[in-house]
Amino acid sequence: MPVPLFGNVLQLNLKNPLVDLNKISKRYGKVYSLYIGRNLTVFLHGYEAVKEILISHGADYAGRPQGLLVNDVTEYRGISMVTYGTHWKEHKCFTLSTLRDFGLGKKLMESKILSLAIYPHILLENAVSNVVCSVILGLRFDYDNKLFHKMMELLNDSTKILNGPWGMRKNNNESIFDENSLLLNLIDLFSAGTESTAITIRWTLLYLMRYPDVQARCHKEIDCILGSKEQISYEDRHAMPYMLAVIHESQRMGDVAPLGVFHAALKDTQLFGYTIPKGTTVIPNLSSVLHDDTQWKFPHEFNPSNFLNEKGEFVKPEAFVPFSAGPRICLGEALARTELFLFLTTLLRRFEVIWPENCGAPDLTPLYGITQEPQKYKMKLKSREN
Repeated sequence: MPVPLFGNVLQLNLKNPLVDLNKISKRYGKVYSLYIGRNLTVFLHGYEAVKEILISHGADYAGRPQGLLVNDVTEYRGISMVTYGTHWKEHKCFTLSTLRDFGLGKKLMESKILSLAIYPHILLENAVSNVVCSVILGLRFDYDNKLFHKMMELLNDSTKILNGPWGMRKNNNESIFDENSLLLNLIDLFSAGTESTAITIRWTLLYLMRYPDVQARCHKEIDCILGSKEQISYEDRHAMPYMLAVIHESQRMGDVAPLGVFHAALKDTQLFGYTIPKGTTVIPNLSSVLHDDTQWKFPHEFNPSNFLNEKGEFVKPEAFVPFSAGPRICLGEALARTELFLFLTTLLRRFEVIWPENCGAPDLTPLYGITQEPQKYKMKLKSREN
């Protein structure tokens, strides 16, 4: 039974609600509802249900819950939290065109990333953040710069409150393309392009230490394809199916944003026989898709074969949705893909990552918050250069 003010929240394991959400799905099916505070919230579980609202009827569920805190902070501006419509489309087009102008998908972007790709574990978040600074601000910061560290600290703190279950309020429709809008676009890009990418790299390195045979195969492919080539290119990925498979499998198992960003119905809709009123918060459980028994060869274990066919070629199943899917897919996806490949391939070309002998076995138990990250760990780097 829902509790006044809190709804069903107190009945969930807040340290990792995914476990309880999976149990509820097994009992009630792929569509169920809970009260988050005073708001009735619909959850979708599994590939077929999530596909229905993100892709098949993506435009109908492309809104964002308009909570009081979110609206007061964003003033209905920006990209991530503003509801779907003309304003959002304007900002999406502007942001993507600006990223392309600054080199996304070009050699210029590769040089920005590769110039920062040598920093190991403890500097990963700073390195990834500096790539984003270089792309959208045209600036790079020294790693001991106090302003840079304060900015990253404030950004990480701010992301912890964005999905709170706040009250509902009407949107307003006046024009919002101004300096404040651009500022919030920058904040959105920092949020999308820093923490999640850095966490994914940490997950990948942890899995490579846990499974040294996988790391050895990555080294073999890197040496074979790159040889004495002076610098890695993003185009090299086409000849490196196993490296791509390892990166994608780390994203799948790392499951950095298990519930993504919440959606809202933009009109009264029907979903698997249920009526979903306009304005209802809808949460696609992306984690349930990434581990769906019907979609993956090895749904609950780390195995790069999930992304390889019988010929050893890289394939990406439709159920691979760490960036969500449909109209509200993460705008930072292309940048993240480029960063992950260039950072990790450069690192593995130069180093072997080794789990310290005095640290016990690698702990793959995640820490759950707005994002799902690995436990803090130490690692050793052994040079592979002659």
